[in-house]
Amino acid sequence: MAGVAHLKSLQALEMAVREGSLKAAAARLGITPAAIGQRIRALEDHLGTVLLKRGPSGLEPGPALEAALPDLRAAFAALERASDALDLRRTSEIHIVADTDWAELWLLPRLPAFRAEHPNVLFNINGLGDVPMRLGAPDMRVVCGEGAGEVLFRDVFVAVTGPDNTRRMADLPEGRRLEGMPLLHMRAQREGEMPGWVEWCRRWGQRDQGVERGVVYLNPRLAIPAVRENIGFLVCGLSLCLDDIGAGSVVCAFPPALHVPAPHPYRMTLRGTHRDRRPQTERFLAWLRGQAADTAARIDGLTAA
Repeated sequence: MAGVAHLKSLQALEMAVREGSLKAAAARLGITPAAIGQRIRALEDHLGTVLLKRGPSGLEPGPALEAALPDLRAAFAALERASDALDLRRTSEIHIVADTDWAELWLLPRLPAFRAEHPNVLFNINGLGDVPMRLGAPDMRVVCGEGAGEVLFRDVFVAVTGPDNTRRMADLPEGRRLEGMPLLHMRAQREGEMPGWVEWCRRWGQRDQGVERGVVYLNPRLAIPAVRENIGFLVCGLSLCLDDIGAGSVVCAFPPALHVPAPHPYRMTLRGTHRDRRPQTERFLAWLRGQAADTAARIDGLTAA
């Protein structure tokens, strides 16, 4: 097991140098930046030397790593080629690396429907699932960003809350329905990576003061349960709470037409070409595209109403 741990640490190290940051490397591997950092620190502790340093353009290899980096890159390129060849025998597995919020709040709730029709297909999503994560390239990556890849759908950010909070709003003046209401935030909104209350209120009003105050959650996976418990109001990607809205556990505090467009769409990139892909991957892709089209239609329908 120690050898596997060191191999994963080397993978994290090579990816961090290639991408220039722990955050970008984490997105590529489908784990958290903290996990990337822990793997690299474990390797540095084992070797007794500093392998990474922060330069003016991002992370750079330290002196000890500089000499080994060409061999490290060649080794992982060879490992990916070997993985591609060996995966011809793993006909029932699908490996996915994806935006963690999308994976946990959009994909995983829908996946049982696909499993019911294809019970023999096994998944690994962001390192967890039916089968161990492979070190080679995944079958698909899904990220929220610009660049190469097929667009699955583009989200919008809407104001949501728990059902009980709508009664509290009703007593407030028109155009000031959020005055004094508890606002919830996500860390990425505070860091300017996604729209939050500042952008929403700048566009739609409802509150002039204190739009930056309130409880900050690490991510939507923690913030949305707080919304269900009527703890406060949150600006969130509509796609991530469509099922909650359908079930009535979360409601839109204002009509979804009052939204802020997401800065980037969800994009999918695939390993290999159509001729290289296995039948179960093609079936999953057809299902995934159908689910994405349904989500896009639901978002369009709600925001246009």
